[in-house]
Formats: sequence, structure tokens, C-alpha cells
Amino acid sequence: MRTQANAKRHPHDDAPDTAEAFRKLTTLPPGQQRATLREEIVEAWLPMAERLAGRFRSRGESYEDLRQVAALGLVKAVDRYDPERGNAFESYAVPTVTGEIKRHFRDHMWTLHVPRRVQDLRNRVRFAIQDLSQTISGRRPTVAEIAEHARLSEEDVRVGLVALESYTALSLDAELPGAEDGYSLSDALGSPDPALDTVVDREAVKPRLRALPERERAILYMRFFDDMTQSRIAEQMGISQMHVSRLISRCCTRLREQVMREAA
Repeated sequence: MRTQANAKRHPHDDAPDTAEAFRKLTTLPPGQQRATLREEIVEAWLPMAERLAGRFRSRGESYEDLRQVAALGLVKAVDRYDPERGNAFESYAVPTVTGEIKRHFRDHMWTLHVPRRVQDLRNRVRFAIQDLSQTISGRRPTVAEIAEHARLSEEDVRVGLVALESYTALSLDAELPGAEDGYSLSDALGSPDPALDTVVDREAVKPRLRALPERERAILYMRFFDDMTQSRIAEQMGISQMHVSRLISRCCTRLREQVMREAA
């Protein structure tokens, strides 16, 4: 008879009988004896907390972290439980531990920081869609239907729908929908154009090039724009190749110093 009564009283198979321990805990003053009894109660209920953590294993968080969160929720439940209210501890501990785990997901498992209100809207919209999907076949529930079922405004439903797609970030290596050749999101992203540096340098040096003597400006143009060799430039200008080399080196050094001085 006692076993049957306990089975009725404790719907969880791993729920220990700690009613007397809780009653004693409320009478003890702060101190070592109370702390020891509190630890014993927590240890007795840890298997149930770990079982509750196991329900959330497939949601992207490690089981060890979930166990720690569940244990934290159990400690809070032990500290807040009042046996004088007449309710069994498990009826208070289960929602407390579960709520702590869900709060952990809300606060730590989103890729982007999302306000608590938006997270709550996401959950209400998700549950409404699940409920409506059982009665509506062949199509997705409309925004208006979701709003009526969840008792939300249509604007809040739209916010919740956006949040449904924001829980995790899409990998840059994920293949784009409809792509047949392995084309991924990273392939669609732009990259720095090295030609931009050339444009910046060219615009920076233009005023200084205009200020050069005509002969030096002509030599630089033939060398860097017409891609002429120094020997051909020397032949065309009627000077030695060595002279051409010295002029090009001197002009480039002067231009570089002037541009860097302006940039500084």
C-alpha cells in the first residue's frame, strides 16, 4: 500500500521521498547542519534533474552544460520550495528546472542577440503553427490565422516569423537553394578588389605628375603607360639609357615622398 501511495504521489520514477527532510530543513537555522541537509536533498533529486536535461539533448547544446543548468535549477527549486503549501516537491521542481533550461537556450543559444520579447513571440508563433498544422492541411497557416490562434497582432506574428529563421546562422559553406553545382553562400560574397588600391594611388599621384617638367612627365608616360623599354625611351629622347634610368628613379622617389608626406 505504501508503495502504491508513493507511486501516486510521485509521478516520476526517480523521485525520492524527501518530505520529512524538507520539513526539517525549514526548521534549521543557517549553519553547517542546514547546509549538509540541503546538499543531501539536492543530491537525492539530481537524477531527475539530469533526466529533464536529457530531453533537450538534440537542440545543439552539450549534455554536460545542460546537466549543469538543470542542477542550478534544482538548487533554486530546493531553496524556494515551501512544504507548508502542501504540494509535492516534484510538482514545483519539474517546471523550475525545465524553465531554467529553457531560459539558458533563450539567453545563450541564439547566434544573434535577440530581445526576450522577440524570443517569446517566436515561441508563441511556433506553437500556434504546430497547432494549426493539425487542422489545416495542404498549406501553411496565414499570418491572420496565426495571430487569431496565438492572440497576437499580425505585426507581432511577422516579428515572430522572422525570429523563427534567426535562431541559428546559415553556414557560408551551405549550398544555396536550387544550386546544382555546389554553389554556396561564400561564393556569392564579394572580396576586396585590388584594383581599388591602384585607383587610390593613381588619383593621389595625378596632381604631382602634372607638376613635373614636361620631359620627365613624358619619360614616365612612355615607361609606365606605353610600356616602352628604357633603351627605346633613350633613343626617342636622344639621351643615354643610364640617364633615363636615373630620371625615372629620381621622379618615382620624389612622387612617393610627396604623396606619403600629404597622407601623413
